[in-house]
Amino acid sequence: MQDLYVIKIGGNIIDDDEKLSAFLQQFAALSGNKVLVHGGGKLATKMAGQLGIEQQMVDGRRITDAETLKIVTMVYAGYINKNIVAQLQSKGCNAIGLTGADANLIPAKKRTHASIDFGFVGDVESLQPAVEHWKLLLQNGLVPVVAPITHNGEGQLLNTNADTIAQEIAKALGKLYKVRLVYSFEKPGVLLDVQDEASVIGRLNPSYYSELKQKGLIFAGMIPKLDNAFAALDNGVQTVIIGRAEELPGLIAGNAGTTITHD
Repeated sequence: MQDLYVIKIGGNIIDDDEKLSAFLQQFAALSGNKVLVHGGGKLATKMAGQLGIEQQMVDGRRITDAETLKIVTMVYAGYINKNIVAQLQSKGCNAIGLTGADANLIPAKKRTHASIDFGFVGDVESLQPAVEHWKLLLQNGLVPVVAPITHNGEGQLLNTNADTIAQEIAKALGKLYKVRLVYSFEKPGVLLDVQDEASVIGRLNPSYYSELKQKGLIFAGMIPKLDNAFAALDNGVQTVIIGRAEELPGLIAGNAGTTITHD
């Protein structure tokens, strides 16, 4: 079974041209099958402000009304996605920019909530019908670069969480490849002490995770990320790695970040 890396990068990299260029150089040098999923950074919020379109956030999640959907589609699937693709091509990586609407790669449905209308925000449905399309892309030496825009199959685009997209791609391809899922964020890994960036937990399995939660050493904001990581492991993903994108070679080699496994 061949290896496949599904790597998600966040806004802290996208918003910094120098860091993004350095990361893409490291990503391009990574051999084998790989998929890059990117978030949106701050550019969509900046453009919305320039256009006078008020942005609403609930618990850190963007309310996506019709005008905001136009902006995030233009920014995420347009400028950011194609900028990354162009840079990767210049580094010898045959990247192809995609959204969930292309080839029906990521079907989704509009999010429903008992008390909040998130607007045109999507929750990913099963990617199984599209597995052969993903396989075809990878077998032909293409490197998918995925923007966090999906669709509902009825002509409606949806703004979707990039972490979720990365996880669903990894899970869907877990039966065909030995998948390693890499999440990057602003911290160097999962920390024993949130105030001490030197306290990275190198390896985390379910029993140790449970112990740390019981002791109150895993802070609240990290619990959903880790719960999702273990859910990915339960659905065919071999390994989940959490750390800084700037340390990609170390994350892959197990010398940096936190590696999450079953054992």
